[in-house]
Amino acid sequence: MTEFLDGLGGKVNIEEGERVDETGFGQLRLIQKPEEFCYGVDAVILADFAAKNVVSSAVRNGTDVICVDLGTGTGIIPVILSHKTSWSRLTGVELQTASYDRALRNACLNNLTGRLSFINGDVKESGQTWGHDLKGKADVVTSNPPYTEGGGGLKSANSAKSIARHETTANLEDFIRCAAWLLKDKGDFFMVHRPSRLVDICCLGRKHGLEPKDMCFVSPNKETAPNIILVHFVKGGGRQLKMHNPLYVYNMDGTYTENLRNCYK
Repeated sequence: MTEFLDGLGGKVNIEEGERVDETGFGQLRLIQKPEEFCYGVDAVILADFAAKNVVSSAVRNGTDVICVDLGTGTGIIPVILSHKTSWSRLTGVELQTASYDRALRNACLNNLTGRLSFINGDVKESGQTWGHDLKGKADVVTSNPPYTEGGGGLKSANSAKSIARHETTANLEDFIRCAAWLLKDKGDFFMVHRPSRLVDICCLGRKHGLEPKDMCFVSPNKETAPNIILVHFVKGGGRQLKMHNPLYVYNMDGTYTENLRNCYK
């Protein structure tokens, strides 16, 4: 085990197999363990999508805002949102204890313990083992849940990776139900997922009182089909859907597109 100086001059432990990466957002850094899981571009574009598309200007530009990230992993989305917004209360919920521990250390590493907090809990157990003080209180909920249904896809031999990528514990409906439970009326829910689950996403959203309001398809480049979709719901919102222009991650030469680079601002 080694040690790393945090923003306050204290010590943050770096465990065996972990590394500290620059995020590209100011001076923010993130402790990750590649053997288990590292965040991808989907987390970056989800945080940007959420920061830019909140319906209420009071929430978008306010400070007294509660935002909850479901399946937060090592806390990357709350960390990015701390850079992009002035929101004062950014809470991540994570089932895996090792990832939860890294999230706590990432808050300390970046001197964000006053704004970031984390809950070691299961989205299926909101209101039972956690969240009693959050029911109907969240202005914003975000989630980058496991993409692959429990019975589908090749599962990783690494259990941490498998839980992060597959619906081995909570499924899509569990995440959507939990978001609805947490949100205030007219609150915003932002999710990133696969286009193949779009029908399920919309049907389950409406089932739990969340109306799709914005969608954006994301493709690796202009010559490939979308492999990611961003969806914005409003709790109790009206039935009107806006489709955003597609987002392309890479130019044909392999460099990031201008739109993707803008996500890092």
